[in-house]
Amino acid sequence: MNVKWIASVAVIAPDPAKSRELYVDGLGLPLEPDAGGEYFHSERVGGSKHFGVWPLAQAAQACFGTDTWPSDRPVPQVSIEFEVHDADAVAAAADELREKGFALLHEAREEPWGQTVARLLSNEGSIVGISYAPSQHA
Repeated sequence: MNVKWIASVAVIAPDPAKSRELYVDGLGLPLEPDAGGEYFHSERVGGSKHFGVWPLAQAAQACFGTDTWPSDRPVPQVSIEFEVHDADAVAAAADELREKGFALLHEAREEPWGQTVARLLSNEGSIVGISYAPSQHA
């Protein structure tokens, strides 16, 4: 696996509006809503390719296909994604992690916005993704 950079950091927010009070109103981060109006994010926070406030329901949907986080798993507080050089490298990295004994939340797949990602849940309850986002390579 050849990680190029940290592609994304997003806090997981059970109460997104309350979290946005800190990140947008308090810290003044230039976060803007996605088309659905729930996920606030920016590619203009210095030192980061992408920073977001990710609603817990959307994280559950992305990982499990349901709006509710499974009660038998730790509720994540953060999502960190590590960028690799292309979409094929995501699948190879997922295979490598699985071979080392890590259980994936889902296999490598392409998201509707064009990112290819595989995710796992770390011991401390962080969503960790191996990612290829074409927009970050332009």
